[in-house]
Amino acid sequence: MPAMIDKVAWVLVSGGTILCSRNHGRDLFYLPGGRREAGESDLQTLVREVREELGVTIVAGTESHVGTFEAEAHGRPPGTRVTMTCYTADHHGTPHPDTEIAELAWFGYADRDRVSAADRLVFDHLHAAGQLP
Repeated sequence: MPAMIDKVAWVLVSGGTILCSRNHGRDLFYLPGGRREAGESDLQTLVREVREELGVTIVAGTESHVGTFEAEAHGRPPGTRVTMTCYTADHHGTPHPDTEIAELAWFGYADRDRVSAADRLVFDHLHAAGQLP
């Protein structure tokens, strides 16, 4: 049975672009978020990861499920899969790269080749919904 990574991600769309981040030492960008810790809910994971990566606070009660996406995990042994549960949510503060993040970028649909396979599925979903032209 292949290994599975359980991730929660934040979808922040503004002006037809989506916020992505690149970790130090990585070549691709990812949606902000990360792995769930033992016993955490989706919202707890989202709040913790976004605060750690971007220094902003997710506003509880504003989260909305975008979708759950599964793909081959980037940079992991062959056969490793990632399941990424994605949410939009309001926030306080201005996103900025924190400890593990090298840079932030706002990408349009044309930039989807710069993100991981799982994130490409989110880009496709948002594009089909008219949110990411």
